[in-house]
Amino acid sequence: MLDPAGAAFWPGKRVLIAADPPFAAAQSFGAPPADSRGALERLNRLIRLYRPQKVIMLGHGGIAGAARLHKDELARLTAMSREASFLWVGGVAADLPGSSVAVHREGPFTFRHEPSPKLAPREIEICGALRPWASIDVRAKRVARPCFVAGADRLMLPAFGSALGGVVSSGGGLDVRDTEISRLFPRGLRVFLLGQEQLFSFALEQLGRMAEVA
Repeated sequence: MLDPAGAAFWPGKRVLIAADPPFAAAQSFGAPPADSRGALERLNRLIRLYRPQKVIMLGHGGIAGAARLHKDELARLTAMSREASFLWVGGVAADLPGSSVAVHREGPFTFRHEPSPKLAPREIEICGALRPWASIDVRAKRVARPCFVAGADRLMLPAFGSALGGVVSSGGGLDVRDTEISRLFPRGLRVFLLGQEQLFSFALEQLGRMAEVA
């Protein structure tokens, strides 16, 4: 299940999956930046909505460990980890709430932060890192939004950021038309753009055409 907040939920295992949260480095004074606060608030809402047993976080938003988190962020994450176990995938320090692994395999899925250039036979990968986004023409203007990218054997998640003015920022990622993304989907891909309350699905060749998106 793909959620417009930019996360995925695996109902059979009650697993919530997100990628590349914009958690901030520690600061001596003040509160965490708006992107970081927004990501934590959205994550907390999703945990309360889906009641997962586990949260798999692909990547870490640039943090090296708990020592670099703002104290308010660490407190929020610690509180959420009491409601669901946290698993950080891909080069994350072990002192964050939960546990940390380089790669996680569960059921039919392989969870990675960085996508693998070549998948094993019958492997289905769920990954992040590239922060995909796509642009479409809406009411005579171009709008860029983060998106999920789905293919026959791979699901790429958008960066789990916060909404800005009703439109979610691209987060400094890659356009799905970039060869770094498109080459990972040799059998074709489907794009699911994040909306405020729903997702909008397009084939790659449809992007850039006029489309009504609320």
